Formats: sequence, structure tokens, C-alpha cells
Amino acid sequence: MALSKFAVATAAALMATGAWAECAFENPVPVKALTAGFAAWKVVTASMAECGNFEAELDQDFRLKQPAAFEANPSLYHIGGVSNSPFVPLYDQGTIRPLDDLVEKFGQDISPIQLIKLDGNVWAIAMMVNAQHLMYRSDILDELGIDVPATYEEVLDAAAKIKAAGVVEYPMGGTYKSGWNLGMEFINLYLGMGGEFFGESFAPAVNNDTGIATLETMKRITEYLDPEYLVSDSTYVQQQFQQGKIALANLWQSRAAAMDNPQESQVVGKVGMASAPMGSVRPSSTLWWDGIVIAKNITDEEAEAAFQVALEGMDSETITANNDTAVWLVDGFVPGAAAQGAIATAENGAAPFPASKAMGLMHTALGNIVSDYLTGATSAEEALAKVEAAYTTSAKDAGLL
Repeated sequence: MALSKFAVATAAALMATGAWAECAFENPVPVKALTAGFAAWKVVTASMAECGNFEAELDQDFRLKQPAAFEANPSLYHIGGVSNSPFVPLYDQGTIRPLDDLVEKFGQDISPIQLIKLDGNVWAIAMMVNAQHLMYRSDILDELGIDVPATYEEVLDAAAKIKAAGVVEYPMGGTYKSGWNLGMEFINLYLGMGGEFFGESFAPAVNNDTGIATLETMKRITEYLDPEYLVSDSTYVQQQFQQGKIALANLWQSRAAAMDNPQESQVVGKVGMASAPMGSVRPSSTLWWDGIVIAKNITDEEAEAAFQVALEGMDSETITANNDTAVWLVDGFVPGAAAQGAIATAENGAAPFPASKAMGLMHTALGNIVSDYLTGATSAEEALAKVEAAYTTSAKDAGLL
């Protein structure tokens, strides 16, 4: 289904209760899942575990492990936690199964908006939406008389004032870890500026004025980051916020709940949420869904057990008990007071992440090469030329060019 339909549900919130309902059935079949490790997946997999015979592996590198694990026969996992981009290689490899029969048999309570369809079949069940949007220290902005930034020029201006005031260790945090995270930062900014990644027949099209402007903006941002920004992923930035080290970041909504967790955060009640900074065309963010797929290379009995366990993990009782952990797509979710950031990002026109095999190859090339420019090893034009060359080689190998 079109990801833009999810925008009506986009809302952020702050704090999970850590509670979930008991499983409605006793699962007799061993079931394993491989998912991401952020708060929503911790809630959902803990609820799945209430059914018994369930083992969850929560790993932020899940997207790297899933393709080979699901290609094994039998599959090493029964349930995969996926989102827009990690879904693509599993679908392309044919290692996940269509879910129409399972939805018909067990999915009476699934909302139509949760059904992810391709070629007329249901392939995934979405549980939540996600997007990167601006998180900021409201107390620091108030103290310094800074309005909440709406564009990256305003973000950079605010960062300069925060740096001059010396109130935090670093004005900004950024998910600039080399690889997937760094590629995602380029993609967000490039789309925000109205960039197009491909020309005719999947030809690369990033070595242009918009691509150069994107890299130049990224370089300006690094002036306000921890100097070790090339190892900074979402967890790194989350902890920087929680420890009071930074004041601004364009961070995933799925990390919002952690800001007000008194067991690990020193800034409870001090982190506000706003729209992702606007580019010249749209917010510098993309809209995502997270949900589950079921492996193909398992028995039908295992598939039925895995599907029922997965549904128990994201039923209305679990969502109601953990309402503020994510922007749930399940009936029973009520947007909380901190919903404005994600709502504004969607309403301001953030684009869905353009997931495809070609985009996966472009994302990889960007993540591997953008750092060359940020560290001064190449010019912007040289870096983008290397990106297009790396993408072209991969696309030819994949039969796209």
C-alpha cells in the first residue's frame, strides 16, 4: 500500500509503561524472530514471548543478517522484523511467504492500513510508522531565546548560538555512522532539496548541483557534532541526548520514548519534538513503516504458529499498555502530547522512503563514499562521481543497467 496513507497516523510520544497483555493461546511450536533493537521491538517481542516457545534476537544490524538467514533452508528465523528498505531484499530473493491465507485464517483484528501489498498479495503486516524529525532541548532554546528551528539554515544558526553559549558538550548529534546511517542522512537532505536519484532506466543522477548542496550542508553540520561522528548511529545520538551532551538532532521517532525514561535519561521532560527541518521542497526526512514478515523456508505449521505469535505481540492490549512507545498502526493507539513532531513532518510533505533494489544499491554507495568528502579526502564533485561509479558497477551486476 502507499506509504503516504500512513501519514494520518504519524504521532510521537514519550514513555512506555513496559506492560503487555498475556498471550491468548499457548504456542506449542518453537518460533524465532530477528528484529531491530529499539523500544517498540522490545515491547512487541516481549509480548510475543508470553505465548511460550519463543526466542527473539534484537539487533540493530538485523538488515545485514536477514537476507542470508532467511535464504537458509530451513530458515534460521521464522519471523523477521522489517521496514521499507530491509523488506526489499527478502522479497526480491523470494525468501518470505505471502500472508493472504494466514490473514484470512487469523487476521480478523488486523486493520487494512497494516497490510503491505505487492502484486496483489499481502507480504508484511505493519505495526507502526517511523520518521526522523527534529528533537531539541526545549530548556536550552528557551534559556538562549532561540525559536524552534524550521529549516537547516535555522538549525545551523541555533547550533552556532548554542556552541557560543557553551551549555552542552556538542550543539548537535547526527546519525553519521559510515554505511547505512550516513547514506540515510544524504538521502534525507537530498530529498528535502527536491533531488531525484535516478534518470532514465535506473541511471544514477546524484552528481549535480543538488547533490553538491547536500554534501556541503552535511559538512557544515559536522562542525557541531562530536568529532567521532563517523561512528555515531541512532543509539549513540539517543544516549548523547539522554546524558545531556547535545541540544539538537534529526533523530528517529522510535527513539522518542527513551528521552523520558527516568531509568536511563537525565533530561526527562526537557526534549521537545518538531518537524524535520524543511529543505527547499519538503522536510529532510522520509516516512517508514515497521512490521513483520514470515519466512518461506519453514513448515506450514511453523508459519501458522509464527503468525499467531506475531499478532499477539502487536495486539490492541499490548499497544494500549505501551501507547507512547511508538506511532502504532494498531487499533487502540492514542497520540500523546509529544505527537506534534511526527505529525508536522508528515503534514509538511515528507516523502516515503523510495525503497527498491536500485535504491538499495544507491544507499550503499552513498554510505560507503560520502565520508570521503566529509573528511576532506575528495571534493564534493569527486565524491559524487565515485558514488555514481560504484552504483553503476553494482547495478550492472544486478541486471538493472
